[in-house]
Amino acid sequence: MDKREKLKLLARAAQYDLCASCGTHSARVRDEIGHWIFPAALPDGRHVALLKVLQSNACENDCFYCANRRSRNTTRCDLAPEELAWSFTELVRTRRAEGLFLSSAICRDTARTMAQMIATVELVRQKYEFRGYIHLKLLPGTDEATIERAVQLADRVSVNLEAPSAARLERLSGDKRFDQQLMQPLKSAGRLRDAGLGARAGLTTQFVVGGAGESDAEILGTVAQLYRELRLRRAYYSAFQPVPLTPLQDLPATSPLREHRLYQSDFLLRQYGFDLADIPLDPAGNLSLVHDPKLGWALAHPERFPIEVNKACQEELLRVPGIGPVSARRIILLRATNRPTCLEHLAAIGVAEKRAAPYITINGRRPPQQLSLF
Repeated sequence: MDKREKLKLLARAAQYDLCASCGTHSARVRDEIGHWIFPAALPDGRHVALLKVLQSNACENDCFYCANRRSRNTTRCDLAPEELAWSFTELVRTRRAEGLFLSSAICRDTARTMAQMIATVELVRQKYEFRGYIHLKLLPGTDEATIERAVQLADRVSVNLEAPSAARLERLSGDKRFDQQLMQPLKSAGRLRDAGLGARAGLTTQFVVGGAGESDAEILGTVAQLYRELRLRRAYYSAFQPVPLTPLQDLPATSPLREHRLYQSDFLLRQYGFDLADIPLDPAGNLSLVHDPKLGWALAHPERFPIEVNKACQEELLRVPGIGPVSARRIILLRATNRPTCLEHLAAIGVAEKRAAPYITINGRRPPQQLSLF
């Protein structure tokens, strides 16, 4: 197998790692231009073409859900650090890629594989003088010295927790240890980031949704704790999809809508000032698939509405369906010079007026609402 074929195979094998998508299928579709390039949103709002690739897909672990598990019959290969660094640099040179997301299966052991990944990134940074965006995955059980070097080299580092607790992880893997191998490296990376050693784009993690029988409340509880205690930049959610020739191949696939609801709840926690207790859950601890969580909260709290848009503070505006952080700030800026007087004024600054109308007043008056014909 030549270098080009190995790169395509390892890029294809990286599809299960999320790096900047937000719960929609289109955000995860690969750009097939001979290599696998993904459009990715950076923390500063810019978008880059990201090569997402594994160093190796030959794994020592035998996780029950994974396409790269040890006992699964599939083609295996790896790229040497120089091969991968050169291949990425060529993509940059030809303007086909602008950033790198590097992960790997555990080939032989974590220490050896992480050494290969670190060597790849060192070549990209030092030999090929790449100064752009790099996201580096920390494998289970990565040691402190390697984490420190990863934080120094990469803009962002991450650890895939996969499940919200040790008990749930046991249903996905008999090899990984939640606290010692996953949570501890994430905490170490956070401590090194706080010491100013690097990872200026922060820490992230990822969860497999639905494969371990967990509730949304379990996932969101763990995520809220990570945001609070580790200042996690964000979490990613991947709806479980059964892979043939794995122990979980007969489990039903998780609805993409459930994944999407988790992303919506995540945004409420990170950007809208919602507490975990504000997220509406059913008796089983799951999010509604009928209403998005912000609308669900509004429907459950009629006493909080209507809100007068020309007097409400930003915190109050963010509770209104159809008003987000950007439009809330614009409302406050606009009313200092030219107070909105109708729904059209609000629509012009980004408010989803049909969603907001039932929950607001404008200068003391309820705006007209268009009734559905069906």
